[in-house]
Amino acid sequence: MSKSRMKIMLIVFFNAQGVVHYEFVPEGQTVNGAFYLEVLRRMKRRVNRVRPAIARNWKLHHDNAPSHTCSKVTDYLTKNGIAMVPQPPYSPDLAPAEFFLFPKVKCSLKGHHHRTLSAVKEACTRTLKDLPESAYQGAFVSWQRRWQKCIDAQGMYFEEF
Repeated sequence: MSKSRMKIMLIVFFNAQGVVHYEFVPEGQTVNGAFYLEVLRRMKRRVNRVRPAIARNWKLHHDNAPSHTCSKVTDYLTKNGIAMVPQPPYSPDLAPAEFFLFPKVKCSLKGHHHRTLSAVKEACTRTLKDLPESAYQGAFVSWQRRWQKCIDAQGMYFEEF
């Protein structure tokens, strides 16, 4: 498989201490509401196991993709007392995964030829595990600054953070 044709989708949940849960989407799988709901269920169980101190008091931030905002998902979150941090529409630069985590993963893959999807998954996993806690903490500090800049700009668009 050529480098340009090798595609992989990663769903990852993290907080200021690091990655809580991640999954690679199976090849050919559409991330619809039903699939995302199952991912959320697995993630919630993982939070209970690996972050028990926050298991009853944490917030979820994800973008406004249809699979994230469908009634199955929002009903599940409400029923389970999982608070949502809103994502302004058309503002990917306010999503920590978009401005912090995915660029780190992409940068670690750049310049390396991985012959198999398995090798790409291993490289992604290694990057997620190798990032120090301080990097995740810095991402959340940056997220707060970005939100404040948007508030100060009264929601108007600007070129860079």
